[in-house]
Amino acid sequence: MDASRFVVSDGMWSRLEGIFPGKAVDRGVTAADTRLFLEAVFWRVRTGSPWRDLPTGFGNWNSVFRRFRRWARDGVFDRLFEAVSGDPDMEYALIDGTVGSVHQKATGAKGGTQNQAIGRSKGGLTTKIMAMVDALGNLVRFVLMPGQRNDLMGVRPRIDGISFDALLADKAFDANWLRAAIFERGAKAVIPSRKNRKTQIDFDAEMYKWRHLVENYFAKIKEFRGIATRYDKTDDSFRANINLTATLIACR
Repeated sequence: MDASRFVVSDGMWSRLEGIFPGKAVDRGVTAADTRLFLEAVFWRVRTGSPWRDLPTGFGNWNSVFRRFRRWARDGVFDRLFEAVSGDPDMEYALIDGTVGSVHQKATGAKGGTQNQAIGRSKGGLTTKIMAMVDALGNLVRFVLMPGQRNDLMGVRPRIDGISFDALLADKAFDANWLRAAIFERGAKAVIPSRKNRKTQIDFDAEMYKWRHLVENYFAKIKEFRGIATRYDKTDDSFRANINLTATLIACR
């Protein structure tokens, strides 16, 4: 295996190794191959390949897959991103959603597609990633929804418990309840009005130019084929891959 293709540098590993289960101080069997396992799941989300195509240098594909599923269900990858994301700069927050296609092989999980954040529309199967980034364009949090779901339905869980001076969003987020919620926080709504609003509301056009930061972040994560197209049947597995990708971006 070509080690030059590995993405977990010594510096990155030194930041991450204490987070994983199976450390030397843990009781029971330790996971001595955790760094190689991490490389394996990075390889898979980067290439969008089936688990069965995992190069043999990473070990048995089924063992890697089962470990990935266990950690995804346990929220290990969520904690991984939280550990490296640092303190966000909430001078202002930016929210938006991006829709990605869902591969036909990603259906069939228990509970049906709607329970796995997969929607169906004229364009086929899709999942929407609703995300918030900070004033530096760094990911703060995200939620998964079926692709056809209205963006506004993903806003409340994104802003709950978060303090910011201003919220930047496009006209899809022009809703009276959201503007009122932002005002009650003592923050500023930087949201252009919809065309059908009878009385147009002024907004800070210069500050609004920074909204491209959230679009830039979506472009970064979609460089990974396993994010641009969803191949995971369950929402916890897809969420784990987004957290993995966000971890790698945060460590660059």
